[in-house]
Amino acid sequence: MKKILVLCTGNSCRSQMAHGYLKYFAEGRAEVYSAGVETHGVNPKAIAFMKEDGIDISGHTSNNVEEYSNIDFDFIITVCDNAKENCPFFPSKAQRFHYNFPDPSKYEGTEEEIAAEFRRVRGMIKTYCEDFINMMAI
Repeated sequence: MKKILVLCTGNSCRSQMAHGYLKYFAEGRAEVYSAGVETHGVNPKAIAFMKEDGIDISGHTSNNVEEYSNIDFDFIITVCDNAKENCPFFPSKAQRFHYNFPDPSKYEGTEEEIAAEFRRVRGMIKTYCEDFINMMAI
């Protein structure tokens, strides 16, 4: 079974959403983990907007990447430039992928504008994750 690590800065929003979608699209054919170079707790809006799309990430925890140093990952996906630049070395055969998604938790505006940004970024992450699972034939 393939092992996928999604890495972000704080493991609170983008990596959590990607974790949820990768797990969903892999349909049990991959073990999916997410972590941050720091931990900020799972963003409540990420939980709410994923639930809106039928994906429950309410049981996820915010983990530091160092917790997974003993796992031999097949794929490491960084979802922000900071994580890509600060990702520690994993002594494994892991293929690395990167996409710098905007951080909806940093978006400023009205509640409606923030909701629209979360939905926009969620859609980008969903498409990326579905394409990734299909591209890697997982």
